[in-house]
Amino acid sequence: KVIARSMVASLSNMAQLTHNISYDATEVKAARALYKAKGEPFGMDKISINDIIMYVVARTLTMPEHRALNANLIDDGKTMKYFRSVNLGMAVDTDRGLMVPTIFNADKMTLKQLSDTAKKLAKECKEGKINPDYLSGASFTVSNVGSLGIEAFTPVVNPPQTGILGVCALKDAFRMNNGQIEVYPSMTLCLSYDHRAMDGTPASRFLRDLKVNLENFNLMLAKG
Repeated sequence: KVIARSMVASLSNMAQLTHNISYDATEVKAARALYKAKGEPFGMDKISINDIIMYVVARTLTMPEHRALNANLIDDGKTMKYFRSVNLGMAVDTDRGLMVPTIFNADKMTLKQLSDTAKKLAKECKEGKINPDYLSGASFTVSNVGSLGIEAFTPVVNPPQTGILGVCALKDAFRMNNGQIEVYPSMTLCLSYDHRAMDGTPASRFLRDLKVNLENFNLMLAKG
């Protein structure tokens, strides 16, 4: 009932719009394969593609031009509350329904720290042991339905947040390279945002920058 009320309020009170973009997941997929194959001695073999995406999302949201997405719109849409850190909400499917625990200060975590925290919170949600303090306070949310084969969807913004990123399935895509058809791994990202908080062009710039950062994940990781 709580989830239902929140979603109805979100769709009734916000001017929501969704933009989609696909990115070349070659580097992300290769990094995941490396961690799985050789990461156990370093405690990194369980790092998932979703962990990588959340890591890059948190870093991208810290860019000054994207602060309207790392924010809450409060006071009936009259006031923007900007966050200095990225408190990243993570949608988790449980037997009790959808839960969204918060990874506080996600932008200051290493990839391993973020992965460990995400797995701990997801486990606590599924076991019904999550501390209620972790079910609020998010500045932005990521919802991943890729494991179900979904190729595109419209995620619903969790108020008072101003945006949510939907992550879709990894799939093969095709492009021309020097006159030859090339197959590469592709993933679609779906950004829903509150149009009262930002216009379409800034939202599109966020997706563009997120795409660039994901396609250059190794450089993003080295930058820290």
